[in-house]
Amino acid sequence: MSDILIVDDERDIRELISDILQDEGFATRLAGNSDEAMGEINTEAPALIILDIWLKDSRMDGIDILKTVKRDNPDVPVVIISGHGNIEIAVAAIKQGAYDFIEKPFNIDQLLVVIRRAMETSRLRRENLTLKRRDTTTAEMIGTSAPYRALLSQLDKVTKSNGRVMLTGPAGSGKEVAARYIHANSARASAPFVTVNCAGVAPDRMEEVLFGRETPDRGVEPGLLEQAHGGVIYFDEVADMPLGTQSKILRVLVDQQFTRVGGTDKVRVDLRVISSTNRDLDQAIKADTFRQELYHRLNVVPIAVPSLEERREDIPLLAEHFIAEFNASQGLPQRSLTEDAVALMQTMVWPGNVRQLKNLVERVLILGDGSGPIEARELPGEEDGGGEEGRVVLSGALATLPLREAREAFEREYLLTQINRFGGNISRTANFVGMERSALHRKLKSLGVVTSAKAGVRVAHVDEEAEATG
Repeated sequence: MSDILIVDDERDIRELISDILQDEGFATRLAGNSDEAMGEINTEAPALIILDIWLKDSRMDGIDILKTVKRDNPDVPVVIISGHGNIEIAVAAIKQGAYDFIEKPFNIDQLLVVIRRAMETSRLRRENLTLKRRDTTTAEMIGTSAPYRALLSQLDKVTKSNGRVMLTGPAGSGKEVAARYIHANSARASAPFVTVNCAGVAPDRMEEVLFGRETPDRGVEPGLLEQAHGGVIYFDEVADMPLGTQSKILRVLVDQQFTRVGGTDKVRVDLRVISSTNRDLDQAIKADTFRQELYHRLNVVPIAVPSLEERREDIPLLAEHFIAEFNASQGLPQRSLTEDAVALMQTMVWPGNVRQLKNLVERVLILGDGSGPIEARELPGEEDGGGEEGRVVLSGALATLPLREAREAFEREYLLTQINRFGGNISRTANFVGMERSALHRKLKSLGVVTSAKAGVRVAHVDEEAEATG
């Protein structure tokens, strides 16, 4: 993509333009009809095309070639030339995506100015697109816990293939980060990563957003599928995609082609598809809100992304990562975390998962005083202590129980939280709570607390059978 293709049915004209451009340092190729032109374009896309509107003895005229080029090679600028120029032809050419229109006989200096501007505009667009693509590959996977390592192992296995991946997990758990990790470590890393926010697009606009559209007034407007050509299309929360669109996406997955809204030409695309959902798609299928055929097409490789509760060990690393990120992007203080702050964060409830943790870190950095270590009192929950230092406010449920039952309930919840905080590691839990390991085991047994494997890590929970018989 480093030369200029000149398409004109008059040999003298195309050779004259070629000689002028070569004198200016450009490499050129020549074509006298539409078949020769399409052959050159399909062999290797040029950096720019100078295209005559009227081509004698050709299957396609200049407008037809322009439409095909803009469909298959949208980054290639096209300068239209014609000896029969009029406003209608110029407007039609510009609407179909031509960079500019020049009438014959043309001024050489004017032609050179247009060519240089067109190539510079194309270069800037490519650089901008490259920067955007590079930005999509910077999402980092952070963690050391067993669930995190299990997730990373699964992601690494699918990076080198083109298999469709379905990421499942609660909202805010990092499904898009996982999708971007797959893309960044795949053979498509330098190609686009395009996100479709299925829940954020109005149902009546979804098809235009995905497939693009063609109108007499605005010409061709590429959709997200076309923009993702060669790379990855990521369907975020795919369960929210309208049923009508689902059937059309199913056809795209089968044929790798589609028709724009209002258009007639088939647009071919080469895509890898990654989807995500926080809902039970089996239930959605039973409720007739999600097509079973589409589910089977998308769910080739299912990967579960763990919640933050399942990977509490990673909270300090994630918090430190977000602190460094906000320092670099917003200039917020680069603060460390005290042990008390870490302990509190690892025992908090995180319904919003990693996204909630990131938001909390940003809030603390914005509202915090100075640049010293972040203390537990700065985190939510601590300010609810009633204003008297050292006091613990009882929950309503706990306050209604007799002392013995309240003590058991507190101990059970406290130890459950600490064990899960340390990823099921009893030795680390015992060390933190200040008990001998054997004493902790006896205490857990008396409280009906057991541990079992879940997502590659030991998770503490109440033994329902023991509780029922107790």
